[in-house]
Parts: sequence; structure tokens; C-alpha cells
Amino acid sequence: MFAHRGLALEAPENTMLAFAKAIAAGAAYVETDVHASADGIAVIAHDPDLKRVAGRDVRIDQLTFAELRHIDLGDDQTFCSLAEALDGFPETRFNIDIKSVAAAEPAAAAILAARASGRVLVSSFDERRRQAALRLLPGVVSSSSARLFVLALLAGKVGLSPVVRRALRGLVAVQVPEKALGLRVTTARMIRLLHKHGVEMHVWTVNDPARMNELLDLGVDGIVTDRADLALEVVRARS
Repeated sequence: MFAHRGLALEAPENTMLAFAKAIAAGAAYVETDVHASADGIAVIAHDPDLKRVAGRDVRIDQLTFAELRHIDLGDDQTFCSLAEALDGFPETRFNIDIKSVAAAEPAAAAILAARASGRVLVSSFDERRRQAALRLLPGVVSSSSARLFVLALLAGKVGLSPVVRRALRGLVAVQVPEKALGLRVTTARMIRLLHKHGVEMHVWTVNDPARMNELLDLGVDGIVTDRADLALEVVRARS
């Protein structure tokens, strides 16, 4: 189970407190996102701006990391860097979504500095961003961009196995919603196809325990959830 932006029930999302709460609940995997600050620091944040999380009409890449550190996100939390998260939780595995091309280089630098290459999975919806990070992180595992997964999905639906194999080459996972392009993604056939090529399916964002059980019964390998507490109860009950 991947704790989506930590466990943000009693903590602001994507903060050190949210990560600490997820880990205290038993999460071994945390999903998070990175942008680049104006001075080139990999900052943990989902949105490109501060409107939703802090009510300010300014982008992350317009502020230095020092300035971002003065933003009140609630519960005595502020923005943290990827380096701080990797250093602060050295036993935790991080799924890192690269949210901008500018974030690729500082994110890679933070991962290398923390010697965390063996406990991160790098992802991005955008293939250019994914590749920009991977070029700097030899050997780091990655999940599919949207473009590669859509290619694999469509090829899989019509039985073009060589195209599927080419689209999935070098990936360890696809991280997907339950539907894409109006097509059901979470089918037993699609999961078998991915497994045939050595690729896992992780599904986001699932918060209902009953649906978590259904997906696990289908054979999905991971669930990205806002409710890591409930997901971990599901896992414990199944084991």
C-alpha cells in the first residue's frame, strides 16, 4: 500500500507530519511529488502553486526554498525538501512523482545524496520528465508515463504483444486509475498481461476498503490511497 501524500487525516498533505503519521500507522511505502523552487531545490508538493494548500496566488518555482519554509501549511507544518524527507525517514520507500522538468535534476541530486537509489521508485505522467530524472539515476526503478501506459493498454486490448513489450521495456510498474480513455484498466486480462512482462499494476486513488479487497482479489500489486490506515487494516486482515 502506498500512502498517498502521507496520511493527511490530522496533518497537511505532503508534509513531514503526514509522512510520520503514515509510517506510524505501518506504511512502508509513501507516495509523494516534487517541484523545483526558484533556487533549484526539490520541494515536496503536488500542486505547482500555493492556491489550494496556502491560499496564495504564487507558484512554487517563483519562491526560494527559504521563502517556502516560511509558508504556514497548518499544524505547525511547512514545505519540506525531498532531501529532508529521505533523510528523515531512512527506512521508508518513496514513490516520487516528478512534477516538472525543472524538478528532475534536483530530485535526482537529493536521491543520490541520501544514497536512496535502492528505495525509491521514480514516476511521472510525462515521459520527458521521467526520462530527465532517469538519465541522472542509473539503475533506479521507474513506473510508466501516461504515454507509455496508454500505448500498452491499447495494444493489449487488440492483442499486439510486441507493442506491449516495447512500451513496458525497463519498467517495474504502471500506476493507473481504474479507467483510462473510457476503458477499464483493472481487468484480470490486463493484469495478467502486465505480469507476463514482469510489470506490476498499482491503482490510484482507492480509499474504500471493500474496493481495495476487490482489486487485490483481481491481482493488483499495489494500491495508492489517502487512507493508509484503512488499507493497512485490509492487508492485515487478508494475511
